[in-house]
Amino acid sequence: MRWVARSRGLVMLVVSAALATACAWQPRSLDSASPQAPAESSQIVAGDGSLITNVHAEEDRETVPLSRIPASLRDAVVAVEDERFWQHNGVDTKAVGRAIYADAREGTVVEGGSTITQQYVKNRLVRSGRNVRRKVQEASLAYQLEQRYSKERILELYLNTIYFGNGNYGVQAASRGYFGVDVERLSLGQAALLAGIIRAPNRTDPYEYADSAAVRRRVVLDKMVALGKISSTDSRAAEAEPLVGPRVGQERYPAPHFVERVKRFILDDARFGPTPEARQDLLFRGGLRIQTTLDLRNQAQAERAVGRVLSEPGRDPAAAVVSLDPANGHVRALVGGRDFFGGGPQSSFDLATQGRRPAGSAFKPFVLAAALEAGIPLATTYDAPPRLAVPLPGQQWEVDNYEGQGGGRLNLTDATVNSVNTVYAQLILDVGPGEAVATAARMGIASPLLPYPSAVLGTNDVSPLEMAAAYATLANGGMARVPTFVTKVVGMDGKVLYEHEPSAKRALEEATVDAEVGVLRQVIERGTGVDARIGRPAAGKTGTGQEWRDAWFVGFTPELVTSVWVGFPDRQLSMVPPTTRILVTGGSWPAQIWQLYMASALAQAPVTPFPVLRPSGPGAAAAPGVPDRPVPTVVGMPVEYAEATLTREGFGAERRPRRSTDYPPGYVVAQTPAAGAPAAGGTPVILEVATSSAPASVPDVLDRSPDEARQALAAAGLAANVVTRAEPRSTGAGARRGRVWKQSPQAGARAKARGNVTIYVNPG
Repeated sequence: MRWVARSRGLVMLVVSAALATACAWQPRSLDSASPQAPAESSQIVAGDGSLITNVHAEEDRETVPLSRIPASLRDAVVAVEDERFWQHNGVDTKAVGRAIYADAREGTVVEGGSTITQQYVKNRLVRSGRNVRRKVQEASLAYQLEQRYSKERILELYLNTIYFGNGNYGVQAASRGYFGVDVERLSLGQAALLAGIIRAPNRTDPYEYADSAAVRRRVVLDKMVALGKISSTDSRAAEAEPLVGPRVGQERYPAPHFVERVKRFILDDARFGPTPEARQDLLFRGGLRIQTTLDLRNQAQAERAVGRVLSEPGRDPAAAVVSLDPANGHVRALVGGRDFFGGGPQSSFDLATQGRRPAGSAFKPFVLAAALEAGIPLATTYDAPPRLAVPLPGQQWEVDNYEGQGGGRLNLTDATVNSVNTVYAQLILDVGPGEAVATAARMGIASPLLPYPSAVLGTNDVSPLEMAAAYATLANGGMARVPTFVTKVVGMDGKVLYEHEPSAKRALEEATVDAEVGVLRQVIERGTGVDARIGRPAAGKTGTGQEWRDAWFVGFTPELVTSVWVGFPDRQLSMVPPTTRILVTGGSWPAQIWQLYMASALAQAPVTPFPVLRPSGPGAAAAPGVPDRPVPTVVGMPVEYAEATLTREGFGAERRPRRSTDYPPGYVVAQTPAAGAPAAGGTPVILEVATSSAPASVPDVLDRSPDEARQALAAAGLAANVVTRAEPRSTGAGARRGRVWKQSPQAGARAKARGNVTIYVNPG
């Protein structure tokens, strides 16, 4: 208590000295105080130097007299920014005392205590800063200003110059920018919102941080009630008003979500000013030239691809797209959602960089990379049942494959190509969940990742930007780069304020990259990503979230990496009919968007193969933990024995049917590489397997009972995998109780002899 008393006494002495200095000592007179330099708009330019947009300076505002500014707005601003404005002489002694006490207690400047008059002085007449000398200078000039002008005139000057965020300087610009009305038509709720924004325009941006803006509006209304300016009834009615209207009256320009990311780069980086106010001033008044990585042609192609696939905006979900150059991390295109300018209050939320959703099976390549780094070869096989119960401490983890597929044993190549969950559930336990998520983080996932076994199924939330960056590590030979939006910032005087310095760090061994890229290429060639084929070497992975709530496709060529997410942004809805026009998986709409965009973006680029980072043959570097060795002889063996032999020796195996009269069906006729040839561990060996019959044709078993369907499939040499699942609501669904309503593969498809056909039976 004595310390507190002594501290308060010291504070009062400091306050008295500061006020005496403010009133008596005048380091600068009001007449000698120079206003800030004339404002000049900043330019944001694309990678080729073409203009994207100007960030408008404050001269774009419209000055209005105090008589046009409603009393509700005047009262709201005074209540929350300077409640004793009408009583003090430019310096509020109580507020200064409170601020100095807080600063003395913390040992640094933590609280402002500035009056409206001081804020105007700071914004218009002195440079920004937070030190005692500058605060004294503000107080001196504020005192002089109050001797020269009336309170009404000072408030008018302040309200016409203060910054309200989103490029809006002054109350008229803010009224039009946020609500599309002139200032005199503002409601009480709108006035309270604007007053609440002043303290921290970035953190209370009603478009990006609606919750924070709503809380701040409530603070303003509560303060007005406490001061007797409005009633509690008025406050409740104002709080019930919509927070903000759609963005109106804005100049449209390309890649608006990309532009917002560039603005944040300036506003959040202390290299561009010591305070948020200084950085705002530099961006909106400083005449910067901001060089970015955007390719306007790629941007238009990405937006066009989204529009062609998601062609019914009123019904379809939204999409986010990020495309970047893996060699340098430069972001070439970014689609962050639907119409930024007219899509409603949430339209400015950037789904590509701010949105985070479960990655689904698009997370599996990170687990595969961790396995390869740990020395687990691609030839390793696991049981692949349709459902797997994995015992964990204190619980049992139930894992299902998509649509009940599965059976037998699969190596890691085929398990990845077909996205088999039950295999990957076993793999992450062998690798270790901690190592799996650590590998993802090294590759470029910046969001926090929980090291649970379920992480392998993509239960952690990630952003499309992070996914593009992480897959770019594979496209870049194992070298990870941070995505880059801005390459150079030049001031009005030509001085370079910032220049990007490229850097990369090794995240994966080259042998791991070689092996994994080969697997992910097969995902597009013959797996779940066939809709992403673009007629040139490409690799990627599909991802489908739980209950079809999120869908991903992330893929790359040697020149370009692109991630695509599709989902409902405001809530996680299952993308199944009738909510959506089709059942949405990573291999459907996301893969189609990716295909349309990449095909057009690379149309003029020469076709280049993926580089072989680790050459094969004697003396070549081996895959992690698996040295080169001669390929064993397996010709003449039953294919099951051949595969087992290759697995023991650390190789993979891929079957290819071949008609033969020299060997019985099911025996290996030929192999590639040939027996005795040296090959790296994990290399898949092509096995040509004798067959004496053509692939079976799948019969039509729709509308049959399960027993009838089994008999028809057995007659065709096929087996039935029965899944009991209710048919989505549709015409005639009620009449199909207890009968087959869906089959996979479809009737007429070619299937392997003794293969499985999944039939879906209505309960009942």
